[in-house]
Amino acid sequence: MTRAAPSPPDTRLAAALQQLRKRTGLSLAQLANATTFSKSSWERYLNAKSLPPRSAVNELCRLAGEPADHPLALLDIARTYRAKSGEPTRGTPTRRDTGSPTPAPTATPTPIPPHPDEIETVPDTTRPAGHRRATVLTALASVCAVALGTLVLIHLPPSRRGEASPSLTPTPSTGVLCRHNSCQNKDPITMRCGAQPLTLAEHETATGAWMQIRYSQECGTSWARMWGAAVGDRVEFRASGRGNSPHGAQVTSREEADLYVHTLMSVVVPGTSVQACFSPSAGGAEECLKARVDQTVTVPQSR
Repeated sequence: MTRAAPSPPDTRLAAALQQLRKRTGLSLAQLANATTFSKSSWERYLNAKSLPPRSAVNELCRLAGEPADHPLALLDIARTYRAKSGEPTRGTPTRRDTGSPTPAPTATPTPIPPHPDEIETVPDTTRPAGHRRATVLTALASVCAVALGTLVLIHLPPSRRGEASPSLTPTPSTGVLCRHNSCQNKDPITMRCGAQPLTLAEHETATGAWMQIRYSQECGTSWARMWGAAVGDRVEFRASGRGNSPHGAQVTSREEADLYVHTLMSVVVPGTSVQACFSPSAGGAEECLKARVDQTVTVPQSR
């Protein structure tokens, strides 16, 4: 039986995961060794054969040194699309050394190119010995260069070691670039506050668009995001408290409609009331979603 082709959301997610994998420089086998998921599982995730769990996306982003908000949003979109079409959201992830993977429900798009480490898994006896010796010497030279560079960095004067602005130095534990008041009216993705946020509330609108109220405990901020919307649709976010002005985001292109848009951040504290309102471009009732920062309360409203 021929499997159905991957949906557009599945394909966009797989493309994003492939880019992250390229940034790590790891082969599938190395990726499996560095994460809690098997080589066969990563092959399915990277080729849109099945949707990965959120933990797999977070692990890949950690290895690539990139925020997870964008690929996780793509995962949410793909899951929403599958839920509407009646397809399973994902196959059972295969952990290392746990047996064969579960057959995937969808077909593979353009397969990812093999990593150089996977092309040659046994010694190539057809190559001259001199070539193999040159390869070993090249590897040793690379190791020495890294060690030398480390020693030079250690002995640099303090003024030369870090020339980046202190405000853009990631916090070691989370990698966020701002906290609380310094995050006011800033972009959650740029400031890395969207790496592991909480979803305080979520709502599907009458037009099929989705909106969420997000909260980052590390940054002490909240914002709204929207996906599945049409060009011209708008979401507006408000948070109670002094100094918090409304923030809006509007879909202005087909690309944004296919992905998602998000508002700027507002600083919040436990007990702060937050609200996101959706305005469809085609007209109709505005739909609002309310929550509190210290508890998950979903109150969809139309007005």
